[in-house]
Amino acid sequence: IVVCIFFFHIRLSYLILSMEFSLKEIHDLESRLDLFPLYSQLNPALKFEWYKERTECLMQEPNYHLLGIFHGNTCIGMSGYWISHKLYCGKYLEPDNVVMDSQWRGKGVGHILQQELERIAQQNQCRVMMLDAYLENLDGHRFYESKGYEKKGFHFIKKL
Repeated sequence: IVVCIFFFHIRLSYLILSMEFSLKEIHDLESRLDLFPLYSQLNPALKFEWYKERTECLMQEPNYHLLGIFHGNTCIGMSGYWISHKLYCGKYLEPDNVVMDSQWRGKGVGHILQQELERIAQQNQCRVMMLDAYLENLDGHRFYESKGYEKKGFHFIKKL
């Protein structure tokens, strides 16, 4: 059985590597708004009007970027990310609102996106990467832990 699982893993890796994916920064408002259905898989309660308003605000933030992974012309995953500084850790990259299309989860595409974020962090001399993940997103927790992230605390929110 171990041999079969190992062979299957190699075959799956070969399949992912043989597919054509592209990674690109998404800059314009129209392209970002087109991602609303994909983003809704992460946060289904968010209304389009709020998404549009918040996207417009994020576009004014110089430290915020949006990276997409594409299969052909279709964006199948995305991650916003921040590059900034904190006293306790120095310069960091924070993936934000990371979402993979449900049809592509578990197929290695998130790994490709994560590798690119790590490359960007290193290129920008970041000391660490950190992120928030919803408490109920257990699959996400397992994914990030498999990539070397450690749970370090809680993210608290107070509504005003």
